[in-house]
Amino acid sequence: MTLLLGVLLLLLGLCGNSTSRVWSKSTNTPEDLNYEFPATNYETQDSYKPGPIGLLFQMVQAFLYVVQPNDFPADIVRKVVQKKFDISVDYEQPENVVLALKVAYYEIGILICAILGLLFILFMPLVGCFFSICRCCNKCGGEMHQRQKENGPFRRKCFAISLLVICILMSLGIIYGFVANHQVRTWIEKTRKLGDSNFKDLRTFLNETPKQISYILDQYNITKDKAFSDLNRINLLLGGGIIEQLKPHVIPVLDETNSIVTAIKETKEALEDTSSTLQALSNETAQLSSSLTKVKESFENLLNNTNIKECRPDVQNSQCNIIRASLTQLVFDPALEELRVVDTVLNNTNEILKTDLDGPIKKGYASLDKIPEKVQSQTTALIADIKAVLNSIGPDINGVTQQIPIQKTLSGFTGYLDNFESYFHKKLPMLEEHDSYWWLCGLIVCFLLTLIVTFFFLGLLCGVCGYDKRATPTSRGCVSNTGGIFLMTGVGLSFLFCWILMIIVVFAFVIGANVEKLVCEPYTNRKLFQILDTPYLLNEEWKYFLSGMIHNMSDTKLTFEQVYSDCKQDRGVYGTLQLENKFNVSDHLNIQKHTGNISNKFENLDVNIDNIVLLDEAGKKALQDFAQSGLSSIDYAEFLSQVDSNSMKNDIETFSKTVVEAAKRMPRGDLKDSLMTEAQTLSRIYQEQVIPMEKSLKYVKMRNALRQNIQRLQHIANRLPEKVNVLFSSLDSAQDFLSTNISSITTEETKKFGRRIIGYFEHYLQWVEFAITEKMASCKPAATTLDSVVDVMLCGYIVDPLNLFWFGIGKATALLFPAVIIAVKLAKYYRRMDSEDVYDDMESGNNGYHKDHLYGVHNPVMTSQLHY
Repeated sequence: MTLLLGVLLLLLGLCGNSTSRVWSKSTNTPEDLNYEFPATNYETQDSYKPGPIGLLFQMVQAFLYVVQPNDFPADIVRKVVQKKFDISVDYEQPENVVLALKVAYYEIGILICAILGLLFILFMPLVGCFFSICRCCNKCGGEMHQRQKENGPFRRKCFAISLLVICILMSLGIIYGFVANHQVRTWIEKTRKLGDSNFKDLRTFLNETPKQISYILDQYNITKDKAFSDLNRINLLLGGGIIEQLKPHVIPVLDETNSIVTAIKETKEALEDTSSTLQALSNETAQLSSSLTKVKESFENLLNNTNIKECRPDVQNSQCNIIRASLTQLVFDPALEELRVVDTVLNNTNEILKTDLDGPIKKGYASLDKIPEKVQSQTTALIADIKAVLNSIGPDINGVTQQIPIQKTLSGFTGYLDNFESYFHKKLPMLEEHDSYWWLCGLIVCFLLTLIVTFFFLGLLCGVCGYDKRATPTSRGCVSNTGGIFLMTGVGLSFLFCWILMIIVVFAFVIGANVEKLVCEPYTNRKLFQILDTPYLLNEEWKYFLSGMIHNMSDTKLTFEQVYSDCKQDRGVYGTLQLENKFNVSDHLNIQKHTGNISNKFENLDVNIDNIVLLDEAGKKALQDFAQSGLSSIDYAEFLSQVDSNSMKNDIETFSKTVVEAAKRMPRGDLKDSLMTEAQTLSRIYQEQVIPMEKSLKYVKMRNALRQNIQRLQHIANRLPEKVNVLFSSLDSAQDFLSTNISSITTEETKKFGRRIIGYFEHYLQWVEFAITEKMASCKPAATTLDSVVDVMLCGYIVDPLNLFWFGIGKATALLFPAVIIAVKLAKYYRRMDSEDVYDDMESGNNGYHKDHLYGVHNPVMTSQLHY
């Protein structure tokens, strides 16, 4: 129990000066600063596992629950403790009578078992004594004569089986005793290892606290470096934040403006390409146009000849009129009209591009890009001041940690732990010596029972193997007779030693059962702590004993159960013992106290961003002129249809057919022949000029290029005025937003950046407070040591083996009573008798007469007549 007292002193010795508080993360907690308090590794296991023998321990505990099913007597224990463990000798007082009755009621199961054991102790020696005297007088089975009975074989078998079953049960009990005795033999070595492990953990606990303080201070350097890194990048963080706020309102407008300026440039390129392509097409078709013009003039000369009656203008529905109406199909100059329109729009576009449109847009983009540079240049002095303030926080925190007296208290406790460890190892050999006596006594008890059971087993073995059904009681063999002697030897040893064994069983039972029910079980379910936490129990002036001892404030609820639970959960001594009144860490680590200066610095930070102009009036006028340049008035559908159609081929073929048909209807003559000749000339022009030109790669490329340029112009011109008007509206809205909100955005982003820097230190200071109050100097080794002393050493190494020992030995000893009775009766069937019952054959005529032979001498005294 000295180790238990040492653990309690350790808990109380750590009551230096500290405070407890739960860590709540700041709303500005940075995601990239996660502090993990270094975990301390301890050797001692948190829980005790006895291994396979635990099943035997649980069996004994179940038996104890049957014997003692009553709940833990909390009221009785409280009253006993209040009387300072000294019950008044005046038992006639009502209070003491009631208390004695409650104790008796609680102990009724154990008392009954103890009384039965005492009766066994008293009566077994007396019964053995009278049994021996009786047998010496040839009574109680002492007469070496066996009366033959009709059910004798059945009785012999029943006695043998019953004794065998009892011996097996006794053997199990003896095995339990040997196992328990072995556990007792090894508990000193286990205790030494467990004690060394606990002492090592306690030393680790004492030595880790300075390292933990150093770790806390090291985390400040990490926090400061992170803050310095952000301050050095204020141009990217603060300036970037401002840009991110402006981007949604400014960048889309600038991009749209830039896209329209790009469209103007693309329009110029497309118009130039279209104009050059149209001019090239015109040049390419010049010869064809000239040939068709000559053919047209020839047709006109023929049709305008007044000497020809059919061709005079006054003739209605003449064939000449039909040909004259179709002459327009021979006109071929498709690019002329479109070329004039394209050149007009191109001239307008060139006039627009004389205005510098790229400059204002680039200036708008540059205004945003220069914001980080402006922020950097305007905050240089302020950043230096903030860094100086941050450097001053480190020494303040170091001073707070130095004021916490936990380390000083622990360093003073190290000497006490050294003395206690020396005392523990000094007393352990003495316990080992006493343990040897205990083990030797248990071994003797187990061997005595083993000897008795061995005689019973040998008696059964020899008796069963040597028994001969044909042999008479006086002629039984040596083996059978030896079996009977073994049985009677076992009976004699049973009477001789059973009462001594039962004394040991009763003594161990009373001690082991009460310790299990009054210490081990309530310690496991923490009812023992609840007793200690009873108000005014240990000190009449203190409501809570620990509160009064540590704080001199007994009303503060600091209980043994709470302290034990907190230590089991690896909580720090500071928070576990609720030491707020000794040294208030919260006051010394006040966040506002350390970060207030930084907040003031950031409040005085003023970043001036010049007004940003997205597009000047000249640029707007140029865009308006572009919308009205005539690009949208071009009939692109007709333009594309002309490019894609094969009108030249269709017109020539159609006109040629018209001429041929008209000529066929005319009478023979010069006009008809001339018309046919001109038609053949037209066909030859088609074959020699039109078809080769259409198949020409150059002509195809020009038409494809013309088609692409027209499509580009059509895409740009699509809803162009509407797009420009929408852009003007967006420009006005964005410019108004900048004029109105840029100052407030700058202020808000400045505050946000300040909260970011302050958040690092708020997060760190909160973690420091949490680490000191909840994690530093974790008292888990103290709770583990207490468990080792009570739950493992006392209950696991001593009480459980003790209970298993008396359970096994008690069961074997109690079974000796029926075993003796059965062995005495069974020995009659195995031992060689001095006399036997002899009967004449009923058929010989000597009915009712019998002879009794004793070594050849007739014995006239017979009490039974049985027939073989």
